[in-house]
Amino acid sequence: QVQLVESGGGLVQAGGSLRLSCAASGRTFSSYFMGWFRQAPGKEREFVAAISWSGLNTDYADSVKGRFAISRDNAKNTVYLQMNSLKPEDTAVYYCAGRLSGTASYGDWGQGTQVTVSS
Repeated sequence: QVQLVESGGGLVQAGGSLRLSCAASGRTFSSYFMGWFRQAPGKEREFVAAISWSGLNTDYADSVKGRFAISRDNAKNTVYLQMNSLKPEDTAVYYCAGRLSGTASYGDWGQGTQVTVSS
């Protein structure tokens, strides 16, 4: 199991940028496929982005492609989500999640960090 702690959320105007961080502790971070998810009020949690253990492969939801970038630093046990050109519809609680290599689902989750984009 890996423990995950997100940070970097806040209030930003539309068009602005934020960088979320997710610090991991516990089991070997580099064995984990990492993802970011978000949940807006009254909506289901949705996938935002994911990155392979090596960092070479990434995936994004269509709604954030070209605006968000996921990266990781295995030496620092940290995964990042750079969010640019933010829109009010990006407002949500953002969660970091880890999926151990060889498993099918994300089993470890952070507590979430609030991102609010004002128009």
